[in-house]
Amino acid sequence: MAENGKNCDQRRVAMNKEQYNGNFTDPSSMNEKKRRDREERQNIVLWRQPLITLQYFSLEILVILKEWTSKLWHRQSIVVSFLLLLAVLIATYCVEGAHQQYVQRIEKQFLLYAYWIGLGILSSVGLGTGLHTFLLYLGPHIASVTLAAYECNSVNFPEPPYPDQIICPDEESIEGTISLWSIISKVRIEACMWGIGTAIGELPPYFMARAARLSGAEPDDEEYQEFEEMLEHAETAQIPNPLFDLAGITCGHFLVPFWTFFGATLIGKAIIKMHIQKIFVIITFSKHIVEQMVAFIGAVPGIGPSLQKPFQEYLEAQRQKLHHRSEMGTPQGENWLSWMFEKLVVVMVCYFILSIINSMAQSYAKRIQQRLNSEEKTK
Repeated sequence: MAENGKNCDQRRVAMNKEQYNGNFTDPSSMNEKKRRDREERQNIVLWRQPLITLQYFSLEILVILKEWTSKLWHRQSIVVSFLLLLAVLIATYCVEGAHQQYVQRIEKQFLLYAYWIGLGILSSVGLGTGLHTFLLYLGPHIASVTLAAYECNSVNFPEPPYPDQIICPDEESIEGTISLWSIISKVRIEACMWGIGTAIGELPPYFMARAARLSGAEPDDEEYQEFEEMLEHAETAQIPNPLFDLAGITCGHFLVPFWTFFGATLIGKAIIKMHIQKIFVIITFSKHIVEQMVAFIGAVPGIGPSLQKPFQEYLEAQRQKLHHRSEMGTPQGENWLSWMFEKLVVVMVCYFILSIINSMAQSYAKRIQQRLNSEEKTK
């Protein structure tokens, strides 16, 4: 028993050390080196090292294109089949005939689905730095449908121009016929497609970690250290977005089946989470709540009346648009709020692009560090 315990202790010591240049190195020194490498990568950002960041970003793009080209070259049959299918679809789309009415209907639905799925993907990619399209697009869309539903007493908006523009139907509806469920049903497609997009956006870290594990590569301790640090600080109610990416990394590394991971993510994001968000937005922008919010703003001492007037003008402008009276002129409040929203979208898009450039530059820097470490070990 004593001998077995001694052997276990020796194996444990060996596992906690890394052989380097024929000698054993203290794990603390290796952790310190990884920490310095991580700090060095984090300094590679556009506002600190613009030239190096742009250079590494360009080189990382070339590396990714080379990897994709190699993968496509080894899957020639799939590529040829996809090109043939694409050629058939293009011919069907371009050739005139009675089928064009179905083609146009399918095209409209496909573009609608692709639009919201694309926004969902943009919202979840980028290790927590994605473009938050719910606040910029889906949330305002649900709010607009909610306000229009209570104003028109109907959700049967004319198509077209819906969903590009919302106007009240010509037929009169009985007041009070709008319910929470009717508004949820009206925006269900957009919300579910957006949720599906967010689930798809969680797949890249899962596949990368899974491929690294299957290739026999050692797990990246830095990602797991960051994961543990987030778990230690995840005491607040709101879990940080990078936690979901690291959850994908963890599931990929431990070879969790794809449909188990994606199915759970899809149910959580496209069904459970989206219905909670929809109900929250619909209740927040219901007619009575909006009136109480405007009254509350006006009751704020000092600046209340000056803030209340633009919101009232904006709501009145929306009512005019819903009843085909947008040609009467645009109030100043709408210009102010629209200008603020446009600038917010521009800022968020710029930040998203900058985060992509920084992330890809840091990824290339990590490649360099890993190559240098491998060369040092082989000396």
